[in-house]
Amino acid sequence: MKKLLLAFALSICLAPLAAQTTYSNVAPIFFNRCTSCHHENSHAPSFMTYSEIVPHMYTIDAYLTSGYMPPWIPDTTYSRFSHEHTIAPAEKAAILNWIANGAPAGDTTLAPPAPVYSRYQLNGTPDLELTIPTFTSNAITDDSYVCFSLPTGLTQNRIIQAYEIVGGNESIVHHVVVNVDTLGTTTSDLSGGCYTISGDFSIGGYAPGAFPTVFPSTGPLKMGITLKAGSKIVLQIHYPLGTAGQQDSTKIRLFFYPIGTTGVRPVYVTTPLQNWSLNIPANTIKTFNAVYPTSGGMPYTTSIFAAFPHSHKIARVLKNYAYLSTDTIPLIRINEWDFNWQGYYTFRNLKKVPAGYKFKATHIYDNTTANPFNPTPVNVFAGTSTSDEMLFDSFMSLLYQSGDESINIDSLLALDPLLQPGFVGIAEQHMPGMELNTYAFPNPFDNRVTIGYTLEAPSKVSIDVYTIYGTRVNTLQNGMEDKGTHEITWDGTNNAGAKLAAGSYIYIVRTGTQQCYGKLTLLGLKN
Repeated sequence: MKKLLLAFALSICLAPLAAQTTYSNVAPIFFNRCTSCHHENSHAPSFMTYSEIVPHMYTIDAYLTSGYMPPWIPDTTYSRFSHEHTIAPAEKAAILNWIANGAPAGDTTLAPPAPVYSRYQLNGTPDLELTIPTFTSNAITDDSYVCFSLPTGLTQNRIIQAYEIVGGNESIVHHVVVNVDTLGTTTSDLSGGCYTISGDFSIGGYAPGAFPTVFPSTGPLKMGITLKAGSKIVLQIHYPLGTAGQQDSTKIRLFFYPIGTTGVRPVYVTTPLQNWSLNIPANTIKTFNAVYPTSGGMPYTTSIFAAFPHSHKIARVLKNYAYLSTDTIPLIRINEWDFNWQGYYTFRNLKKVPAGYKFKATHIYDNTTANPFNPTPVNVFAGTSTSDEMLFDSFMSLLYQSGDESINIDSLLALDPLLQPGFVGIAEQHMPGMELNTYAFPNPFDNRVTIGYTLEAPSKVSIDVYTIYGTRVNTLQNGMEDKGTHEITWDGTNNAGAKLAAGSYIYIVRTGTQQCYGKLTLLGLKN
């Protein structure tokens, strides 16, 4: 009976791999774990077809074996994030075994259709798109910092719901910092020495590997940043030494809430954790910290939406947390920093940091030959060039409101029409050979639905049901389960036993390292 039920699965988890592995078996793994970056409109090489993958199979083998790919650097045992770009052990093993057996093609027509990607990660036409004038890098003798002041042309205030920065020449754009000049009086500085970006406040930025920023926009959590009429967007773009002569035309695509939208909570983008006293002699390993505030504690309770720790090439370990006495709130930890992959990491649930707590950053810098990014150690100090070092850790946050910490960001963003089907992590998809498979039947349902899941190893399992607006209404399971298939029935009630209204709900099944979600449709409870 359980095998029959699997045919009606509506979750995003698929069936196990066949015994004989050919391209059609591993293609879904490539589509889910690799092609969001490796497609013709993004990073080369493209992995959309068998003929594109096979020439790179030995590189793929090396990168998977070493853990260099997929490029996800935060420690998932410390904090969990909405856009985790990871690969399950069984998925990795499936690809490695396929390559070890000669990467047999089999019948390639049996592979599912490849995803379709556009040039952009966000769907639709932006409300405002600003592109810098075509610029030729002037990083001749040193890194170049160039500030472009771009008029918005807005005649009334608008609230940003999402934005995406698109490098015109990604190979030479080290990072982009985005500020807002509310008075519209700034001018561009193309000298290469624009180290201090003008403007009244930041809305975030871009670095290699960064995802677009999308704020929840429905139900209990509507977030955004107000862009005033007549303001300018200031893009500070860092072009590294050695890029001189190459051209760039970076742009920012902004999506606004409809005019007249109310109840949008303001997002604050700040960099409270900084240390400009770094001094790391050659052939040494040193630890530096930053604390905010330096005296006392935070005067108000805050909800942290995203974290962006930042250093350069000598750093190896980066850690952010909040603390009061012996109590700590983990935010983000990176055990193997990779300068090439960084950006804002969005928490699965808002992180509540109560008033009175402090924020702390700890960065460990390895200025020895043991650091793979540092073949020739020299004395390194704090500074803005790539050859210098930084401790510069930012957050996106809100003023706390009761219940913030229980809102699931994944479920709020899962149905956002701005997000491409291939966008990584909004609903963490799992492919053949994974540790967790789920199904729900019957669906739609009248008065009860069975949610089933199969574990390939013992694990703690939690099953939660949310409204489509991200409010958790019931916890169905939270405890250890043995290997095998398990089922649990939900009768359409909340945790208090009250019957819920007909409509759409989302269930999320989580183990220690995996999660799957599916949509449930409650037609109306029968007595």
